[in-house]
Amino acid sequence: MARLHEHQGKTILAAAGIRVPRGGLASTAEEARQQAAALGGVAVVKAQVWVTSRAAQKLIHFVKTADEAGDAARMLIGQQVGHFPIESVLVEEQIAIEREFYVGLIVDDRLRRPVVIVSSVGGSGIEEIALAHPDQVAQFAPDVRTGLRDFEARDLLRRVGVRGKLLLSFSEMLVKFYAAARNYDARSAEINPLVLTADGQLMALDCRFTIDDYAVFRHPELGIEIAREMDRPPTALERIAWQVEKDDYRGTFYFLQLETTFEAADRVVGFHGNGGGGSMMNMDTLLAQGFRIANFVDTSGNPPASKVYRAARIILAQPRVDAYFMGGSGVASQEQFHSARGLVKAFMDAQLNVPAVIRIGGNGEEQAIDILQRANGSFPAPLEAYGRDATPEFCVNRLVEMVEAYTPAVVTPREMPPAAEPYTFETVTHGTITFDYAVCRDCETKACIESCAPQILSLEGDVPVLNITREQAKRGACIECLACEVECHFRGKGGGVIQLPIPGLDA
Repeated sequence: MARLHEHQGKTILAAAGIRVPRGGLASTAEEARQQAAALGGVAVVKAQVWVTSRAAQKLIHFVKTADEAGDAARMLIGQQVGHFPIESVLVEEQIAIEREFYVGLIVDDRLRRPVVIVSSVGGSGIEEIALAHPDQVAQFAPDVRTGLRDFEARDLLRRVGVRGKLLLSFSEMLVKFYAAARNYDARSAEINPLVLTADGQLMALDCRFTIDDYAVFRHPELGIEIAREMDRPPTALERIAWQVEKDDYRGTFYFLQLETTFEAADRVVGFHGNGGGGSMMNMDTLLAQGFRIANFVDTSGNPPASKVYRAARIILAQPRVDAYFMGGSGVASQEQFHSARGLVKAFMDAQLNVPAVIRIGGNGEEQAIDILQRANGSFPAPLEAYGRDATPEFCVNRLVEMVEAYTPAVVTPREMPPAAEPYTFETVTHGTITFDYAVCRDCETKACIESCAPQILSLEGDVPVLNITREQAKRGACIECLACEVECHFRGKGGGVIQLPIPGLDA
């Protein structure tokens, strides 16, 4: 589920006709001061972060002047919550509250329909409310074909003791809330607290929306950058990784930065998993040996070598990584030699400058290990590869020993000279494969022909050519197995070169 910030949710509510406090978003202290001044100075300054209990964490400040609002924003913006900074605050008018309520919607997987929840008690999480005041909480699952109807909303509210004129205005608001949540494909939504103001108006003081991942494309106006549940805005590298992931459905690529700031004494590892359960086991072992884990990556489900390549490049692009570790399930069903070639090309292109241990159990692991061990020495840092019989503890201990023994060198990314006689074609992810016929003619092994997994290359005289059209290769007949560069480099003359763009990474 993709989360929205409070200010985004309130924009949805306001458009649906539900009252929200006056105010606006600020990303600097001066903007916050100006927002508060427009409200007369008395305001509330609220950090826009995806955490609960903001007041208890001192992420909400009540101020009496515009200058105090600026000071509060200055204190909040840039403050670390978890391992990531606050980027903006919401500055709103303060509201005189007569009474608090809770309103929510959640898609119940068991009922297979949305459920509306109301409580005549607000101010804390609905779970705590239900435990403390079970008689003040009620729920109803509307028919998705009709939506929540007026009489159903009134019946629901009567169950929690709402009566009189408030019943009419509350039921109207509840119908609008349901429609807004459904119009935006919300998996969950809540207003907490929904308050009755001193002048008798219902108003949403705080709200939360999470949008169904698979519906994000229908709502570009929401500006959701990554269709996935996160506890803070995406980092620059997460945005880059999402562009790789979102349109390539061949296997999994999941990249999440866990930390971005470290102390000089920390031992930081870039983590590359394949398979969720096995990855967790390997991460636990790394933590037990004192590593700080910079990121979580999962490339599973038989991804192409090109996706593993891009994952490895992004992991290595993190500003502070002292080691590289890959480990997941010991019995992965994917063809691990594809992953091995993706890693080798990434390590050569980036000129790997941190020790790496790869635990790569699964189909074709022996071939994968051979590919990786053969590449050791092709870049400054050492690389070791192991299969399913090597325990995570053994592999992590080897990484510790390698890190302690290694002195980083100054490196520059690999640059390939231009081809003298190029023969090129494009791939499905906008890559370019080039054979330099001036080199290929002197190659005796023609390793590219034998190792091409989809068998789309043939010999024409003494040079490789496509035995399909270039358009077919671009549409996916070339599966980007990377063998025509990796095998050519180690077994041939190096005439095959693959360019796989990662937009934004170099910048």
